[in-house]
Amino acid sequence: MEISRIVQKKKTESVNCMNPLKVHPTAGNPGDKIWTPYFTRLFAMNAISNFGHFMMNTLIPRYAEQMGALPSTVGFVASAFAVTALLVRPVVGPATTSFRHNRLFAAANALILLSFLCYAIADSVPVLIAGRLLQGMGMGFLPPVSMAMVSEALPPRKFASGISMFSLGQALSMAVGPSAGLAVVEHFGYGGLFAFGSVLVGLSVIMAFTLKSKEPERTAGFHLSMDSIIAREVLVPTVILLFLSGAQSCIQSFILIYGGLNGVEEIGLFFTAYALCLLVSRPVSGRLADRYGMDKVIMPGIVLYALAFAVISASRTLPMFLLAGAIAAFGYGICQPLMQTLSMKMVPSDRRGVASNTNFIGVDIGFFTMPVIGGWVVDLMRRFGTGDVAAYAVMYAVMTVPIGAALLIFLASRKRMRGYF
Repeated sequence: MEISRIVQKKKTESVNCMNPLKVHPTAGNPGDKIWTPYFTRLFAMNAISNFGHFMMNTLIPRYAEQMGALPSTVGFVASAFAVTALLVRPVVGPATTSFRHNRLFAAANALILLSFLCYAIADSVPVLIAGRLLQGMGMGFLPPVSMAMVSEALPPRKFASGISMFSLGQALSMAVGPSAGLAVVEHFGYGGLFAFGSVLVGLSVIMAFTLKSKEPERTAGFHLSMDSIIAREVLVPTVILLFLSGAQSCIQSFILIYGGLNGVEEIGLFFTAYALCLLVSRPVSGRLADRYGMDKVIMPGIVLYALAFAVISASRTLPMFLLAGAIAAFGYGICQPLMQTLSMKMVPSDRRGVASNTNFIGVDIGFFTMPVIGGWVVDLMRRFGTGDVAAYAVMYAVMTVPIGAALLIFLASRKRMRGYF
């Protein structure tokens, strides 16, 4: 009797292996298609969630200013969400190996939804900051969980292309979200903005529960340990991302000020040029990486990224700033998703959430530290009697140093990582 059960089990396993329709939708994509129904739905709900985030992110500091907050307080409101995003990172890794990913995605968006409702009832800056901290907790979970989910849905042969395609949702949200949010505020006020954002994120919560997600193997239960927080295997890509994203944060922090000092009134078009070129660079770079190897694409991408900062440093007119934005999109837009793809390949499938979380710890540290260093460079140049424009130009030139460090680290580690390209 026991022998017959074993034989029957073997037959079932054999049939399931031969028939791709029997494979669980999150157990990996057995074909060559990227845009499967599962991937498409995941792309849609992630894009909707990010759209709400980017629509809100650029307007909350202005809302705090209208409430009467001092500039220093406005700065804290702007950065508060990054504080809690970093603080929850130690919990994100263990959570991805202990709970279903679709439920984590829903919980993260529920926190963001709660933050939007907090904004809606805010009658003081402290309440606004509380909402900002809640939003940071949700955003701390969302990107690593999303990356873990999409990595399970992609065919191995098109892994880089798939993740680059998936990141287009964020690029589209970044391109359209801020201007859409501004339009909503102009027509319906901040109350309309908070209501619209809440509907979008609420829709993402509902969509998350309609997706199937495999049950994790809870062999040791939920526990905090260094291995459950940090994937040591991906420390090299993480350090590279720290340097690259840190330089990117200086663009976001200072480019509007620098453009204004140069008399460029429409400096906001820098981000439009960046986002539009990002829509081209990410899918193209993914296809090239799948065909020729990621290292063949990452190296020129880092060089292009350094060139973008040299062009920003020399920019004094709008066309020059637009050119710099386009080059930056073909630099950072190539390197960032490919470094994340590399990290996903360097770990077993059940540790992809931890690997993604490790990447985002590096990104968070870069976003915390590099603007401080950039501001210190500007202050230092001013003490030497340099004008404001020249001080910011020097700062952007200095940002080529961490980018160069990222390239040297990649070249030094290339041979050891060759098997994952």
